[in-house]
Amino acid sequence: MKKIFILAITTLSFAACRNANNSTAEISTAAVENSTSAIAPADAAVITFERDIFDFEKIEEGASVEHEFKFKNTGKSPLIISNATATCGCTIPETPKEPILPGKEGVIKVIFNSLGKAGMQDKVVTITSNANPNINTVHLVGEVLAKK
Repeated sequence: MKKIFILAITTLSFAACRNANNSTAEISTAAVENSTSAIAPADAAVITFERDIFDFEKIEEGASVEHEFKFKNTGKSPLIISNATATCGCTIPETPKEPILPGKEGVIKVIFNSLGKAGMQDKVVTITSNANPNINTVHLVGEVLAKK
């Protein structure tokens, strides 16, 4: 009787593991299907930056750096920038509010406040849009010299 009981528990354990593996496979398949639907179509907008890195070289701590990242919509659809975020609160991006038509240009203005940020800096601004790819980044880089 004891052997039958142990055999039954072992069988149930294997069956439970098998069901868990199947549900994991279903979740993985669903995740892949959802991630592929996020890819923009071939005729989507495309952001092409003149330069995606701006080197402000050396500045004294407390100074502000202001730069305009110029870009062009080289795609076939109007470009809509839905969000722009920076790596920290010391960097503030300003994006165009209106759609950028195909072939037209736009500007993303970025202001970096160096107060309390001595040393080498690489401030990344992440831009989310309807472009292909839908996430782009630009960088402000340079060195902030500590106040004497």
